Amino acid sequence: MGMERGSFAARHHFDSLPLSPDIDVRCAQFSEIAALSDMARRLVPGVRIGTAELANYFTFDPQSLLTFSRKGRLVGGMAFLFLNDRGHDALLLDEICLTAPDTRHLAAANEEVSAIYIWAIAATGRGIAGLGKAAAHLRQARFRSADCYAQPSTLAGRDIMKATGFEPVPSFQPDLWCYERPWNRQPLRMPGAIIQARSFADARH
Repeated sequence: MGMERGSFAARHHFDSLPLSPDIDVRCAQFSEIAALSDMARRLVPGVRIGTAELANYFTFDPQSLLTFSRKGRLVGGMAFLFLNDRGHDALLLDEICLTAPDTRHLAAANEEVSAIYIWAIAATGRGIAGLGKAAAHLRQARFRSADCYAQPSTLAGRDIMKATGFEPVPSFQPDLWCYERPWNRQPLRMPGAIIQARSFADARH
Protein backbone atom coordinates (compact mmCIF):
# COMPACT_ATOMS: atom_id res chain seq x y z
CA MET A 1 0.00 0.00 0.00
CA GLY A 2 1.18 3.52 -0.53
CA MET A 3 -0.02 7.06 -0.45
CA GLU A 4 -3.30 8.79 -1.12
CA ARG A 5 -5.22 11.61 -2.69
CA GLY A 6 -5.63 15.22 -1.60
CA SER A 7 -3.71 18.49 -1.95
CA PHE A 8 -1.08 19.51 0.58
CA ALA A 9 0.44 22.90 -0.14
CA ALA A 10 1.76 23.95 3.29
CA ARG A 11 5.28 22.87 4.17
CA HIS A 12 5.96 21.68 7.70
CA HIS A 13 8.09 18.90 9.08
CA PHE A 14 5.93 15.92 9.94
CA ASP A 15 6.34 16.38 13.70
CA SER A 16 5.43 20.08 13.53
CA LEU A 17 2.25 19.77 11.45
CA PRO A 18 -0.62 21.85 12.86
CA LEU A 19 -3.42 20.12 14.75
CA SER A 20 -6.58 20.84 12.78
CA PRO A 21 -9.57 21.48 15.07
CA ASP A 22 -11.91 20.42 12.24
CA ILE A 23 -10.62 16.86 11.94
CA ASP A 24 -11.03 14.25 14.65
CA VAL A 25 -8.30 11.59 14.60
CA ARG A 26 -8.48 8.47 16.76
CA CYS A 27 -7.71 4.79 16.73
CA ALA A 28 -10.17 2.92 14.53
CA GLN A 29 -12.92 0.71 15.87
CA PHE A 30 -13.37 -2.79 14.53
CA SER A 31 -16.73 -1.82 13.00
CA GLU A 32 -14.98 0.80 10.81
CA ILE A 33 -12.48 -1.52 9.17
CA ALA A 34 -14.69 -2.41 6.17
CA ALA A 35 -15.25 1.28 5.34
CA LEU A 36 -11.53 2.04 5.71
CA SER A 37 -10.60 -0.91 3.52
CA ASP A 38 -13.04 0.26 0.83
CA MET A 39 -11.68 3.81 1.01
CA ALA A 40 -8.10 2.57 0.65
CA ARG A 41 -8.99 0.48 -2.42
CA ARG A 42 -10.68 3.50 -4.04
CA LEU A 43 -7.98 6.08 -3.28
CA VAL A 44 -4.65 4.25 -3.09
CA PRO A 45 -3.34 2.70 -6.34
CA GLY A 46 -2.43 -0.96 -6.15
CA VAL A 47 -4.10 -1.76 -2.84
CA ARG A 48 -4.86 -5.47 -2.69
CA ILE A 49 -5.42 -6.05 1.02
CA GLY A 50 -9.01 -6.89 1.87
CA THR A 51 -11.15 -6.26 4.92
CA ALA A 52 -10.31 -9.61 6.53
CA GLU A 53 -6.56 -9.10 6.18
CA LEU A 54 -6.77 -5.55 7.51
CA ALA A 55 -8.80 -6.81 10.45
CA ASN A 56 -6.04 -9.33 11.26
CA TYR A 57 -3.41 -6.60 11.48
CA PHE A 58 -5.79 -4.40 13.47
CA THR A 59 -6.29 -7.24 15.94
CA PHE A 60 -2.51 -7.66 16.23
CA ASP A 61 -2.06 -3.94 17.01
CA PRO A 62 -5.15 -1.69 17.34
CA GLN A 63 -2.91 1.42 17.39
CA SER A 64 -1.84 0.76 13.80
CA LEU A 65 -5.05 2.06 12.23
CA LEU A 66 -6.41 5.61 12.59
CA THR A 67 -9.61 7.22 11.34
CA PHE A 68 -10.01 10.85 10.24
CA SER A 69 -13.53 12.24 10.71
CA ARG A 70 -15.16 15.62 10.12
CA LYS A 71 -18.50 16.41 11.72
CA GLY A 72 -19.02 12.71 12.36
CA ARG A 73 -18.34 11.68 8.74
CA LEU A 74 -15.38 9.49 7.82
CA VAL A 75 -13.02 11.49 5.59
CA GLY A 76 -9.86 9.42 5.76
CA GLY A 77 -7.65 6.96 7.50
CA MET A 78 -4.04 6.05 8.02
CA ALA A 79 -2.41 2.66 8.54
CA PHE A 80 1.03 1.86 9.94
CA LEU A 81 3.34 -1.09 10.30
CA PHE A 82 5.23 -0.80 13.58
CA LEU A 83 8.41 -2.70 12.77
CA ASN A 84 10.77 -4.41 15.20
CA ASP A 85 14.52 -4.67 14.53
CA ARG A 86 14.01 -7.63 12.17
CA GLY A 87 11.32 -5.78 10.29
CA HIS A 88 13.40 -2.61 10.04
CA ASP A 89 16.30 -4.53 8.50
CA ALA A 90 13.94 -6.43 6.20
CA LEU A 91 12.42 -3.15 4.99
CA LEU A 92 15.80 -1.68 4.04
CA LEU A 93 16.92 -4.92 2.40
CA ASP A 94 13.65 -5.40 0.47
CA GLU A 95 13.07 -8.67 2.31
CA ILE A 96 9.58 -7.86 3.60
CA CYS A 97 6.31 -8.35 1.74
CA LEU A 98 4.67 -4.98 2.24
CA THR A 99 1.33 -6.08 0.80
CA ALA A 100 1.09 -8.95 3.32
CA PRO A 101 3.79 -8.49 5.97
CA ASP A 102 4.71 -11.36 8.24
CA THR A 103 3.82 -10.55 11.85
CA ARG A 104 7.31 -11.68 12.94
CA HIS A 105 8.49 -8.35 11.48
CA LEU A 106 6.02 -6.37 13.57
CA ALA A 107 6.72 -5.10 17.06
CA ALA A 108 4.70 -6.80 19.78
CA ALA A 109 3.32 -4.74 22.65
CA ASN A 110 6.38 -5.56 24.80
CA GLU A 111 8.89 -5.04 21.96
CA GLU A 112 10.63 -1.83 20.93
CA VAL A 113 9.32 -0.16 17.76
CA SER A 114 12.44 0.24 15.62
CA ALA A 115 10.79 1.89 12.59
CA ILE A 116 7.35 3.04 11.50
CA TYR A 117 6.26 2.22 7.97
CA ILE A 118 3.35 4.38 6.79
CA TRP A 119 1.38 1.65 5.06
CA ALA A 120 -1.29 3.89 3.60
CA ILE A 121 -2.96 7.27 3.82
CA ALA A 122 -6.38 7.56 2.26
CA ALA A 123 -8.15 10.91 2.56
CA THR A 124 -10.72 12.99 0.73
CA GLY A 125 -11.02 16.78 0.70
CA ARG A 126 -10.04 18.35 4.01
CA GLY A 127 -9.32 14.97 5.52
CA ILE A 128 -5.63 15.34 4.76
CA ALA A 129 -5.49 17.95 7.54
CA GLY A 130 -5.72 15.03 9.95
CA LEU A 131 -2.02 14.34 9.39
CA GLY A 132 -1.08 16.69 12.22
CA LYS A 133 -2.99 14.67 14.80
CA ALA A 134 -1.72 11.43 13.26
CA ALA A 135 1.84 12.71 13.78
CA ALA A 136 0.93 13.50 17.39
CA HIS A 137 -0.25 9.88 17.76
CA LEU A 138 3.26 8.79 16.73
CA ARG A 139 4.87 10.98 19.39
CA GLN A 140 3.66 8.67 22.14
CA ALA A 141 6.47 7.08 24.16
CA ARG A 142 6.11 3.74 22.36
CA PHE A 143 6.77 5.26 18.91
CA ARG A 144 8.76 8.39 19.65
CA SER A 145 12.24 7.05 18.92
CA ALA A 146 11.27 5.36 15.62
CA ASP A 147 11.90 7.10 12.30
CA CYS A 148 9.10 6.98 9.70
CA TYR A 149 9.28 5.38 6.24
CA ALA A 150 6.95 5.42 3.26
CA GLN A 151 6.75 4.67 -0.46
CA PRO A 152 4.59 7.25 -2.29
CA SER A 153 2.52 5.65 -5.03
CA THR A 154 0.92 8.83 -6.41
CA LEU A 155 2.09 12.33 -7.29
CA ALA A 156 0.02 13.66 -4.40
CA GLY A 157 1.75 11.24 -2.06
CA ARG A 158 5.16 12.32 -3.30
CA ASP A 159 4.19 15.97 -2.76
CA ILE A 160 3.23 15.17 0.81
CA MET A 161 6.56 13.45 1.39
CA LYS A 162 8.44 16.49 0.15
CA ALA A 163 6.25 18.90 2.12
CA THR A 164 6.66 17.10 5.44
CA GLY A 165 10.41 16.53 5.57
CA PHE A 166 10.67 13.01 4.12
CA GLU A 167 13.68 12.33 1.90
CA PRO A 168 14.63 9.40 -0.35
CA VAL A 169 17.05 7.04 1.38
CA PRO A 170 19.52 4.55 -0.07
CA SER A 171 18.15 1.04 0.35
CA PHE A 172 17.38 -2.11 -1.60
CA GLN A 173 13.69 -1.24 -1.15
CA PRO A 174 12.68 0.76 -4.27
CA ASP A 175 11.65 4.41 -3.83
CA LEU A 176 11.84 4.34 -0.05
CA TRP A 177 11.54 7.69 1.75
CA CYS A 178 12.42 8.39 5.36
CA TYR A 179 11.50 11.05 7.89
CA GLU A 180 14.14 11.21 10.59
CA ARG A 181 12.64 12.36 13.89
CA PRO A 182 14.17 15.69 14.96
CA TRP A 183 15.44 14.24 18.25
CA ASN A 184 17.26 11.44 16.38
CA ARG A 185 19.28 13.76 14.18
CA GLN A 186 22.97 14.17 14.83
CA PRO A 187 23.97 17.80 15.51
CA LEU A 188 26.07 19.38 12.81
CA ARG A 189 29.68 19.72 13.79
CA MET A 190 30.70 23.25 12.95
CA PRO A 191 34.38 23.86 12.04
CA GLY A 192 34.63 26.52 14.76
CA ALA A 193 33.51 24.07 17.41
CA ILE A 194 36.11 21.53 16.27
CA ILE A 195 38.88 24.13 16.41
CA GLN A 196 37.74 25.30 19.83
CA ALA A 197 37.69 21.75 21.18
CA ARG A 198 41.20 21.17 19.84
CA SER A 199 42.42 24.36 21.48
CA PHE A 200 41.11 23.22 24.87
CA ALA A 201 42.85 19.88 24.40
CA ASP A 202 46.12 21.60 23.50
CA ALA A 203 45.86 23.87 26.51
CA ARG A 204 45.77 20.87 28.84
CA HIS A 205 49.16 19.81 27.54
